[in-house]
Order: sequence, then structure tokens, then C-alpha cells
Amino acid sequence: MTWDLVANVLIAGLLTGMVYGLMALGLSVIFGVVRVVNFAHGEMMTIAMYAAVILFVGFRLDPFLAVLPVAAAFFVFGYWLQKGLINPFITRPEHSQFMLLVAVAIIMVNVLLMVFGPDARNLQVDYQLESFEIGRLLVDKARVYAAGVALLTAGALFGFFRFTLTGKAIRACADNHLGALVVGLNVKHLYALTFGIGSACVAVAGCMMVLLVDVTPNLGPAYTLLAFITVIVGGMGSMPGAIVGGILIGMSEALAGLLISPSAKSMFSFGLLILVLLLRPQGLLGKKP
Repeated sequence: MTWDLVANVLIAGLLTGMVYGLMALGLSVIFGVVRVVNFAHGEMMTIAMYAAVILFVGFRLDPFLAVLPVAAAFFVFGYWLQKGLINPFITRPEHSQFMLLVAVAIIMVNVLLMVFGPDARNLQVDYQLESFEIGRLLVDKARVYAAGVALLTAGALFGFFRFTLTGKAIRACADNHLGALVVGLNVKHLYALTFGIGSACVAVAGCMMVLLVDVTPNLGPAYTLLAFITVIVGGMGSMPGAIVGGILIGMSEALAGLLISPSAKSMFSFGLLILVLLLRPQGLLGKKP
């Protein structure tokens, strides 16, 4: 094993981790504002991956162009899912919310199985086989482009919440629900808007992820679990923490695949989770309760 190989693997893990971070960012945004844990998060990303495949096969639309219509469709879907189905459960016990979203996730998985079957699907674009040569390092172009889109999306989201009136209103709802109601904010609309934004984030992540892995209907639960691990490592409700957690998870998985075997990726991810919970229970960038 050479240092060049280790560096290549770590860079690949870092780039993949940025896409993980964007996936987890959607989950973190929803939880941070609505205080509902989206147990169908990974399943939604799987649907986005299938949507990217369909647009590529049917219309030869590159995944980087498919991001726009898929994200827009997911924003609308997430908005109405929150407004029509999830919002009545906001004030109900947490186990009711849990059962609702688990049921939604199961329905999504089975619909995908009925429509696409259990076989893996993928797409092949020219730059998937190309690399950037940096000295003795070879960096996959697809991972670089996917990571770039993830960072741009995350940056746009940070800017939206920090500088726009709607973003500030959503943050006000997250900080003080009762206060937001008192000053006349339409909290139900802002909650639905937040769920739509989180859904759009996971849609962008799905369009990027399909460049890196094959998609099957059963990927959903694994990615939901991965998103939870990422958010907990970074800090529940912390947007920068989601990105940092994704990078750490991506690099730990890459090292596991190199040092042990690809099947050991989950072991490293859970090991990192346990370590963070022992040393800093609120997550790396999370706030103490």
C-alpha cells in the first residue's frame, strides 16, 4: 500500500462525503425547523435517482441538467406532503409521527419495486470514465462535479436562510414557534416550505449519487440510516454540521474499503457515530441542550 493510493482513496471519500452531506442537510433542515424526523428521507433520494435515470434514458438529459426539474418536482411534492399529510401530526406524540413516515417509506419502496423491479439501474456518461490528473493523484471527474454541485447547493441554502426574509422567517419558526405565531407568521406555510426545501436538497443529492452508485429500490432504508448517522455526527439541526458529518462518513467509508473490505463501511460509520456520542453527545457542531 502506497501513500498515493491512500491519498486517492481519501480524496474520493471526501468528494462522496460532500454528496452525503447534502443528503443529510435536507434531513437536518427539516428536523431543525419542523421538529419531525423524516424516516422516508433515503427513499425520497432513491426516487430522485430513478428520476435521473429515466430522464437520461428517455431524453438523454445529463444528471447535472436533470437536477433542475427533479429538484423542482420534489419541492412541490415535499410542500404538499407536509401540508396535506404530515402537518396534522405535528402536535401528536412522536411515535405517531414515526409510524406515519415509516409507512410512507414502505409505500415508496414497494411502489419502486412494482414499477422498476429489483434489478439495479444505472446510467453511463462520458466523464464517468475520466479523471483529473494532479501530480501522481487521479481524481474522478464525476465525483468532482457531483461534489461541486453539492457545495453550490449547500451554499445557496445557507445564503437563503441567512439573507432572505423568508429564510429569516423560517429560522424564527425554528427558534420560537409560539413567538412566530404571535407576530403573525404563517407557520404552517413556512413548515411546508421547509419540507419542500429539504426534499429539493435530497433530490439534488440523488441526481448526483446516481453517478456514483447503481440504484435499486432497497437502497432507501440504507440511505435513511446513513443520513441519520451523518446528522447525529455533525449535530442535530446544524446545517454546517451535516456537511462536516458527511465528509467524515465518506472518508471513513473509503478508508474501511481500503484497509479492510467494502463490506466494512458500515462498521466504520457506526464506530465513528459511537465515538462522537461518547466524546461529544450533541455532535461535532451541535449545541448543548
